[in-house]
Order: sequence, then C-alpha cells, then structure tokens
Amino acid sequence: MKTSWKFYGTLLLFWMTAGQAWSADRGWAIAAPSVKQSSPQASLASAAVSRLDVFVQSDPGIEIFVREVVSSSAPTGVPILLIHGGGPGGIASFDLDVPGYSLAADFAQAGHRVYIMNVRGWERSTRPEVLDAPVNRHPPAVTSEEAVRDIDAVVEWIRDRTEQPHVALMGWATGGHWAGLYTSRYNDRVSHLIMLNSLYGVDASWPLTERFENPDEPGTFDDSGGAYRLVDYSGFLRGWDNSIPVDDKAQWRDPAVAEAYARTAVQLDPTSQTRTPASARIPTAYREESFNLAQGYRYWEAGDIYTPTLVVRGTLDFWSRPEDVVAISSELVNAPVAQTIAISGATHYLFNDRPERGRTVFIEEVLTFLKF
Repeated sequence: MKTSWKFYGTLLLFWMTAGQAWSADRGWAIAAPSVKQSSPQASLASAAVSRLDVFVQSDPGIEIFVREVVSSSAPTGVPILLIHGGGPGGIASFDLDVPGYSLAADFAQAGHRVYIMNVRGWERSTRPEVLDAPVNRHPPAVTSEEAVRDIDAVVEWIRDRTEQPHVALMGWATGGHWAGLYTSRYNDRVSHLIMLNSLYGVDASWPLTERFENPDEPGTFDDSGGAYRLVDYSGFLRGWDNSIPVDDKAQWRDPAVAEAYARTAVQLDPTSQTRTPASARIPTAYREESFNLAQGYRYWEAGDIYTPTLVVRGTLDFWSRPEDVVAISSELVNAPVAQTIAISGATHYLFNDRPERGRTVFIEEVLTFLKF
C-alpha cells in the first residue's frame, strides 16, 4: 500500500602493506504539505563505534574506498550506504572528527551497519588519469554511469559482507541523483531510497543556471572548465556561508565542524599540498548533469522506483528546488512508501549544522523511515 506521509518545512581489497587494513575507534497525488520546525537534538545510544577502511574493486583498475562504521551493539536495522555529492567526498561529508557530528556514527549507534563510499575521483578512491592532466585538457570527468558502477560494486560487497539481501541508500545532492538512478535499475538490491537536497529532471528556475551555462550557446552547459575543478579550504565553505541567513555563522553551525569539514575535504586529496593554497581536485561531470537536470533532462524516471522512498529538502537549500520534490513525489507511483519532507529553515548542509537547525529532525525522520 502506498503511504503519503508528512511533507515537512565484488572483491574486497584490503591495504596489503603492514598496518593498512585496520579497524579503529576514532583516531582514524501526495498529501498537502505541512512544515515541521527543528527541535533540540535527542541523545543517541552511547555504544562505542568502530571503523574499518577497505577498498572494493569497481571497473578494472578502479578501487573504491569504503569505510564501515559499526557500534559495539549487535545491529538491528538494515545496512545503510551513504553517498556523497559533488562537493567533498564521503568522509568529509559524513564522518567528521567532531563529537556529535558524524552522521555515520549517529546511524550506527541507532542500530545500523553504516558504510561510507567515495565515488572514483573523490578522496581515497582511484582518481581517473584525466585528473592528473592539466585541468582544461579533457571534458568533465566522472559521469553518473561511472558512479552507478561504483555504487553497484559497493552494494554487492555490503550484501556479501552483511549477508543481507538489501541495502538502504542515502544520497546527498548529486549523491541522491546517483542513488535514484541506481535504484531505478536495481530495486531488488535496495531496501530504502533516501534523497537529500537532490535535483530531479524538471525544467524550472535554478539559481546556478547562469553560472554553469555556456554564454555563447544558451541552454547548454559550459564545459570549458575541463575535467575537474580545484577547491581550497575557503571554497568548500563558501556555499555553506552563503546559505546561512545570519552574519554570525556560529549561531548556525559549530566552528569546529566547519573547520573539520573544509580541512578534511582538502587533505584527503593526496596532491593537495602541491598547490598554493592547498586544494582538492573535484570531478566536474556532476555539474554538467545537474545543469541538464535543471533544464528538464531525465537520467532516470521515478516511476521505475519500486522501493520505499524518502525525499528530504531543507527550505534554505540552494541546490534542489521545490519543483523537484513535487515532481518526484507525484511520479513515485510504484514505490510502496513515498514520503516527502521539507525541513523549515534548514540549509543544504543541514546534517552538519547545529542540532536545532535541521540536523536532529533529519536524523529522526530517516531512522523512522528505515523502520518501514
């Protein structure tokens, strides 16, 4: 039975040199909308969390970094795979070394085995050779098709490791688009699909259209930037700073979180210190595909989803649009459960903002949804 719920405001490769395969604690038609306000963070279980870093084989020559995050208590829920977007990779996004701000640890302490992956080109995963060439020598790198192959390799590894037939996918921004595309092809492997602040193929106004558009060919993406972009410490914080509607950003996010987020995103590119200022290489095909999505191009159809689906959007998000939520929710006709949530006053980065700024609501709603 379809549920219209709340619309709120496979090869495992360990590092083989001594000490590199390791497990460690920290040290290494839809119902009419209503809007829910953020509330103070509820305390999570205090079970210890451990981490295991591995590599999983994707395409020939492509190794995908995966981090497993588990609590000392026996898991009671479905395994969850967290998929980053087109900014920083998975560790900088979901497992910050700041007490109370690891989304992966939060889900693990709630009874789930949690897995964080890096699509090729991000953090510790294999970087395509074009990322080592001068930036404008090649077209935008790392397409959705490549991302889906990487996701598939990791999902298959998780299924084998956990002996569970299904894995929940949670994708942030472009990661939600990738997760949706993957699920539309492999519903039988996915228990739940969660999309946070993600675009869908809707021809509607998008604040980044002019920035990404070819000035000589309106309606087409400007690919002159090449295969990747370089983002330094301040660059990783610029969009976040601009999203927070108060001058004192510390009211909205913990300064230690912002520092860890930008520092981790830069440092996990092994070439970052060869440039001044230090910077990370970020593949750019996600920008081209996002531009196309915002013009109405479809890479996948919501009608092909037969998996319980949760679509979440912060009302201050600059990336996704209300039209994306309306379109995908109306087209999820085959999903046994379809929920849409708008978190009032929450930004694109809501799960790394302060608890009362959307983080707590997001975690609570995801954990509730995963019980379906």
